[in-house]
Amino acid sequence: MAKRQFIQRDISWLSFNARVLQEANDPSVPLSARIRFLGIFSNNSDEFFRVRVATLKRMIEFSEKRRKLNMHLEIDPQTILDDIQTIVLKQQNEFNRIWESILKELKKEKIFLVDEKHLNRDQQNFVRKYFDEEVRTNIIPLMIESLPQLPYLREKSIYLGIVMSKDSSAYKQKYALIEVPARSNGRFVILPSKAGETQIILLEDIVRYNLPHIFSYFGFDHFESHIFKVTKDAEIDLDNDVSTSFVEKIEKGLKNRRKGKPVRFVYDKEMDAGLLEYLIRRLNLNRKSNIIPGGRIHNFRHFMDFPNIIKQTSTRRASFTHPELKSTMRVTDVILKKDVLLNFPYHSFNALIDLLREAAMDPDVNSIKITAYRLASHSKIINALINAARNGKEVVVMLELKARFDEEANLEWKKVLEEEGIKVLLGVPKMKIHAKLCIIKKRKGNTTVQYGFVSTGNLNESTSKVYSDHCLLTSNRNVMADINRIFRYLENWKAGTLPLQACKTLMVCPNNMRREIVALINREIKFAKSGKPAQIILKVNSLSDDLLISKLYEAAMAGVDINMVVRGIFCAKIENKKFKKQPTAVSIVDEYLEHARVMIFHNGGKEKVFISSADWMVRNLDHRVEAAIPITDPTLQKELKDIIHIQLRDNVKARNLNNELSNIYVPSDGKKRIRSQIETYNYLIKKNPTSSEDRSN
Repeated sequence: MAKRQFIQRDISWLSFNARVLQEANDPSVPLSARIRFLGIFSNNSDEFFRVRVATLKRMIEFSEKRRKLNMHLEIDPQTILDDIQTIVLKQQNEFNRIWESILKELKKEKIFLVDEKHLNRDQQNFVRKYFDEEVRTNIIPLMIESLPQLPYLREKSIYLGIVMSKDSSAYKQKYALIEVPARSNGRFVILPSKAGETQIILLEDIVRYNLPHIFSYFGFDHFESHIFKVTKDAEIDLDNDVSTSFVEKIEKGLKNRRKGKPVRFVYDKEMDAGLLEYLIRRLNLNRKSNIIPGGRIHNFRHFMDFPNIIKQTSTRRASFTHPELKSTMRVTDVILKKDVLLNFPYHSFNALIDLLREAAMDPDVNSIKITAYRLASHSKIINALINAARNGKEVVVMLELKARFDEEANLEWKKVLEEEGIKVLLGVPKMKIHAKLCIIKKRKGNTTVQYGFVSTGNLNESTSKVYSDHCLLTSNRNVMADINRIFRYLENWKAGTLPLQACKTLMVCPNNMRREIVALINREIKFAKSGKPAQIILKVNSLSDDLLISKLYEAAMAGVDINMVVRGIFCAKIENKKFKKQPTAVSIVDEYLEHARVMIFHNGGKEKVFISSADWMVRNLDHRVEAAIPITDPTLQKELKDIIHIQLRDNVKARNLNNELSNIYVPSDGKKRIRSQIETYNYLIKKNPTSSEDRSN
């Protein structure tokens, strides 16, 4: 199918980030959440440039080499980069407009952001003292003109570019650089304020106020300073040196990442023209670089941690204990009798922690094997595993060192785990381990009992509060047999993929998931062509795999009813006159991040229902170890389908995904307003009417 029948992946991703910006602009969203959405938008943009834009720039270098060899390249990365630049500048303008409107809303709440030029005497004294006591030792002023090369500029940091001059001569300007120490001091400082008011100053403005103090030795009279930041290529190149261990390669790659090429330069549009030209030249940027003018404030990702001083309340409710796990029975005893479906963040994540804690203390438990992709910074999961090892259990942790932006954290976890005698698996070359699996083995008399879970989300108690995911707790023998096979492969991948090929219940990438999905779609096409009911319901984070999208097109032409919930990347063009049945697709962006993956196939009335760790992307299906588990219990099937159908009826936070990705909200058309995340909470709490909220999670 021709490329024009797909939406370009990176343009689609920018459309998703525009939906995040819509939330920041929505007056019905609590003000604190609107500020947080601006922070999320900024953080998303940083990662987009570090990963996707950097990749496109490398493709340009590669395509130039291919052109010299008369080799054809299917897409022109420069055209995509030009489109990205246009879209990003428009989004930046919208971002600035929204921020100005939020500042007005903050003023109504008697909350003011004050800069260094508008401090009263008490505040001036406070800022001087705060700088001397808290900030001074964390800054290193650099006179950059005297340096042979520009110093290393750290990722995720903001810098003050400073122009200094003297009254005696307008020509004696000097340039300096100061990294704003937000990592050490935080970004926000609450000032002494009038009764009933809260005044906040940003850390960079505290530094600005003290510039005459910092540079007093040089005798300058005037100081002009402007914020800028540099985004760099985040790719880690792993060399092929067989004498170097994998861990050493990751460590080396992390060091090299810091030296990555700049892929974006964002600056205060009021910056001195001479300093701007100087920085662009020293950073080796050119007219094709993403040079983006902005406002006075940058690195809005810090605004995800804006001080908790706004009176407006969130609609978010605390998670609650799953009704099956409320009894005095242990979690272990419950799942040895029946499957339990946890729906985060509505259900408490403590169930998983309790399951591992019970296993750690159970004298009959022999071993625990678990995969870990992104862990919490103070992980209770890790604590439970350490306790298990100390109690003599065999503990095996598959720790993915290639989890992007979590590499350093996972290297630290590796050291912690190995010091406790835990066996740490480090993955498979050229493949990420993204499946979320756990298997626990115990002896009961003369038999071995196995139980555990398969999840769509990370084993991270912090993100479980804001990520919407599903996790099946089970002791199903067939499932446990497949999890054993996956771990057999992970522990001895050099022997080949035979264990993965032997999996019979779980769909597993890169072995059979793609093939099984195609077979399930083909079955629906066959039913539709014979005039029987046929339906596919899909929920994923991203849909970009050309082959599977083409199969969905084929199904739509045959008359299969297709309904999709896709949060992020959406590359399908679903408006097509050739389709016998028009597919529907929505994206829901709300308080919780919709992270779960669900597949439902009508299958002639004998529905096939799965939860999965894999998105419908080439990287997931072909270059990662992923797992999808069938939900076979009729009660759990109904629960999962009910939740998905609530989302398909959302007419408050759902946007229709059309061919233009114009992000138009689903109209209510006079119907009852359905905000799916609130309706899902209400649906699940009705199943658990006496539940107390679990505030410990």
